[in-house]
Amino acid sequence: MQKQTHLKIEAVHAYGLRGRTPEGGWSNELRPDDCVHTIIAVLTAHGVGWGSVFTSESLVKASLEILRPLLIGENALEPERVSEKLHQHTFWLGRGGAITHAISGIDIALWDLLGKACGQPVGRLLGGRYRERVRPYASLLMREPERMAEELLPVKAQGFRAFKIGWGPFGRKSHAVDEAIARAAREAVGEDSLLMVDAGGSDAYWPGGYKWALRTAEMLADYDVYWFEEPLHPDALEDYVALRRAARVTIAGGEVLTRRQSFAPWLTAGAFDIVQPDVTKCGGLSEQRRVAQMAIDNGVRFIPHGWNTTVGLASDLQIASAFAGTDMVEYLTGSPFIDGLCADGWHLDADGMLAIPDGPGLGIDLNLDALAEFSRADVSELRR
Repeated sequence: MQKQTHLKIEAVHAYGLRGRTPEGGWSNELRPDDCVHTIIAVLTAHGVGWGSVFTSESLVKASLEILRPLLIGENALEPERVSEKLHQHTFWLGRGGAITHAISGIDIALWDLLGKACGQPVGRLLGGRYRERVRPYASLLMREPERMAEELLPVKAQGFRAFKIGWGPFGRKSHAVDEAIARAAREAVGEDSLLMVDAGGSDAYWPGGYKWALRTAEMLADYDVYWFEEPLHPDALEDYVALRRAARVTIAGGEVLTRRQSFAPWLTAGAFDIVQPDVTKCGGLSEQRRVAQMAIDNGVRFIPHGWNTTVGLASDLQIASAFAGTDMVEYLTGSPFIDGLCADGWHLDADGMLAIPDGPGLGIDLNLDALAEFSRADVSELRR
């Protein structure tokens, strides 16, 4: 068999998703036509690699104008080297900003292409598969206490056994409302389900400080909350360190950080029990793997943040297979950009688990008709 050592990158395209954008619970709420997720397609003579970026199409396309000359003609079989080249040659344009976000999508697509060329799932190329399935936790918005059951029960009926509720009114009205939300959620999902709470501390003008976070963490511990996510402003490193040491509940965060260099001080200081890099922002699988290993070396669990697309979910599943302690992934329920964009769909088994695709690359095919609908773009070039 002839060994393939070079797979030339011929083109890279961006497809912003809109029209069905789900609510984010943000104070500046998302509308259906807002674009915050962009699919990346890296084209070679032998096929397409898929990536995803948690950034608007306009920012991704502007970044690609800078990155494309560095990328075209490169070898798609060397994702870490090529991605590092993109980082190294664009440092003055925004380390950790839109450029890094766009590189994230390119990097995911290159790993997808490498896996397809090797005939292996990406998880195996990342070091090996510790598991064949993983527990997804349903990610839902918080509502007023009286509405929590109607949000959670239909999702529980779908087979989910782990739930994260986040954003919305939590932390913005009163301690009594916060506790009522936690109580209603626990009653709805039952004692046997995992329940996580995401305060959404990266929202605009987040009001909660250290004392609010500590008091709230103590309350959440009484409801057996599995982790408390983003309880503080994302720049409050010292407060995170103090909170992690004092709180009975597990503290999680890090979704807004990008590049391994940004994660390093948080991990070495002991700011998190669980770190949550988002593969579609932090630099892709290449960078996420480095962050994950750094976390393990510092005694921190790695559970990826995944409020994005079906490509992001597939990436999370692959990296979850490659780290022994990563036994959960985030599943944004009710999003057509997850449920409708994957050609074969996603299906929970009888235990509420998701199978990790074992096909080449990310192990998924995209529904190109859905991509054309959501991006309002011509995707005929992708139908090779």
